[in-house]
Amino acid sequence: MKKSAEHFDVIIIGAGLSGVGAGYRLQTRCPGKRYVILEGRAKIGGTWDLFRYPGVRSDSDMHTLGYPFRPWQEPEAIAEGASIRNYIRETAEEFGIDRHIRFRQRVLSASWSSEDARWTVETQDDEGTISRYRCNFLYGCTGYYRYESGYQPEFPGSEQFRGRFLHPQRWPEDLEYRGKRVVVIGSGATAVTLVPAMVPTAAHVTMLQRSPSYVLSLPQHDPVADLLRRIFRLRTALRLVRWKNILINIALYQISRLAPSRMRRMLRAAAVKDLPPGYEVDRHFSPRYQPWDQRLCLIPDSDLYKAISSGKASIVTDEIEKFTERGIRLKSGKDLDADIIVSATGLRMLALGGVQLMVDGEPIQPKREFIYKGTMLSNVPNFAFCIGYTNAPWTLRADLASSYVCRVLNHMERRGYRTCTPLCDAGSLEPRPLLNLTSGYVQRAAADLPKSSSKAPWLIRQNYIRDWFTMRLGRVEDGILQFAKTASVARATMAQEVRAVGD
Repeated sequence: MKKSAEHFDVIIIGAGLSGVGAGYRLQTRCPGKRYVILEGRAKIGGTWDLFRYPGVRSDSDMHTLGYPFRPWQEPEAIAEGASIRNYIRETAEEFGIDRHIRFRQRVLSASWSSEDARWTVETQDDEGTISRYRCNFLYGCTGYYRYESGYQPEFPGSEQFRGRFLHPQRWPEDLEYRGKRVVVIGSGATAVTLVPAMVPTAAHVTMLQRSPSYVLSLPQHDPVADLLRRIFRLRTALRLVRWKNILINIALYQISRLAPSRMRRMLRAAAVKDLPPGYEVDRHFSPRYQPWDQRLCLIPDSDLYKAISSGKASIVTDEIEKFTERGIRLKSGKDLDADIIVSATGLRMLALGGVQLMVDGEPIQPKREFIYKGTMLSNVPNFAFCIGYTNAPWTLRADLASSYVCRVLNHMERRGYRTCTPLCDAGSLEPRPLLNLTSGYVQRAAADLPKSSSKAPWLIRQNYIRDWFTMRLGRVEDGILQFAKTASVARATMAQEVRAVGD
């Protein structure tokens, strides 16, 4: 059964951190535009509503992960998942964004018609009912993780294990781990969060890693933020804290790339200071790769180091030979007994939330396209999507993307344009990966994601300040983003236009 289509100026896909922020920017900067947010789940929050494992928290400070238009005011700079979820929901309620959200509307496909210059979006609810929506501009705020399941390697003998075996992306509400022996497989952000969170009630928690990750400890409460609150008015103080943290993020990344040996020494020295005397720091906390080849793992107030120092947590760096009835046998010959095994082995990435895009009946394959200014897909009309930084909090680029979309929409309104399309001759560009990380979850999906390139505007920078000037102050009509007052040509003739622009 299909319902009749509703028409909106803008459709936003996703009611998580990005989607709610996009709704705010639209209604404040483009107040005449009618918009709707289509959310596949039953609640606001996106990733922060999905993940419910013990200790789930932000992997960056909330002064920069939070919205610039509604600064984070809680004392904890590193916040728990429930607090972030409440923050997103309260933001949506405060500004009336929640009234624009349609829940349980999982977007299946979006089809662009050049004849009509509009998108038709198909959704499906929990009962299987198909609904259609139409819009002039489509904005994807889905993130890039697959919500249905995380990455789960095939472990030999896993079916023999008599205890509980699970992935943190599907954490059971009834899991009781009090007094249990727990093994957490992995060394990334999820693993370093789970271990200290489970230590207070578990008998013992072992983090089993094939290779180490870089770990950075930051204070749970920002002392500089507390000082600035006492000196300045609250809003001024929060803005100063936000920019202080932005600059620190940029500085840490630049040091990592320009002087990696120095950053390695800094991180090692911090670990030595907080771990027990004689601890094998070089074995368990010295990765083979350089800092920021993969994301740094953030731990608040050295909680992972403290858990190890207490004796209730340990790290084993080894490889798995097989699962046994009682736990895991390692390639070194050692056995790890366990009542519960948690496979914190990473996430699975998904381009554009799995939405099938069509332009004039032709399917769009994201892996063949390039990204324009980090937010639009090459040769796809009236479409943008949101991706965050790899080296800084997600919301920094997400908010820039939403602000840029509003700039484009207002420009089109003033000039009477109906379409905008970033034209691209893919043959003239050097393809680069969308995300500049060597992490397993990125490498597994790299071939299926859109591409970056080596030159602007197809180059995805990892620098908020440079992007701020480009997105906020750069020319909208730059010769690549093409505007038209009539319905744009079909995609079949797009190559001719691209060649004409190149000539």
